[in-house]
Amino acid sequence: MVLLTALMSGGEGMAMASGWPDTPMVRMRMQAEIRTLQVALLTQPSATVTLEDWCARHGMAAPARVLARRLPVAQASIPAQVRADLGVGVDEPVRHRRVALSCGAHVLSLADNWYVPARLTPAMNARLDQTDMPFGHVVAELGFTRRTLESSLLWSPLPTGWEAHAIPPASSGMIAVPAEVLRNRAVLSRHDGAAFSEVVETYTGAIMEFTPPL
Repeated sequence: MVLLTALMSGGEGMAMASGWPDTPMVRMRMQAEIRTLQVALLTQPSATVTLEDWCARHGMAAPARVLARRLPVAQASIPAQVRADLGVGVDEPVRHRRVALSCGAHVLSLADNWYVPARLTPAMNARLDQTDMPFGHVVAELGFTRRTLESSLLWSPLPTGWEAHAIPPASSGMIAVPAEVLRNRAVLSRHDGAAFSEVVETYTGAIMEFTPPL
């Protein structure tokens, strides 16, 4: 849980040694893995299901089940941009839920979720209020779609401009991975087109906590 502690305490720049040897070839492989996850998250509606598939394919936990741990949310007004993205007025209730999503011992992401309770079923709202079930599983029966607003790679194992310059030579250590590596912001909509949720998902360095496929 060290990465989660770092994120919650504002230590976004904190880096930790991974199990990946620091060689040019391994850095290229790590870059490819991160990009693969980014593409999967951009092309699939449920980040929860995508993370479960990632966890299973990389042998990170058995069973590869993502669990949500609810985190404290400061009482604050809903951002005007969120209301605009969801198409709701200033008087319509919007709730904010924050969770850490983990698979086994790996805290893979922190997710801030603003959702319109009136656009969900009573049973869904009850689960969101009373359980730690991941949002994607709670609303799965809506058959929702996902529209990405932003996708930012926060860290790369390869230096900027590596395509045109030599990659740094191998070292005797392991690659240090920071607490945050990727962030997405997206709007989720029902099959009838009604937007019901905006999410900001920050993916941690723990996504690389598996044995390098060398």
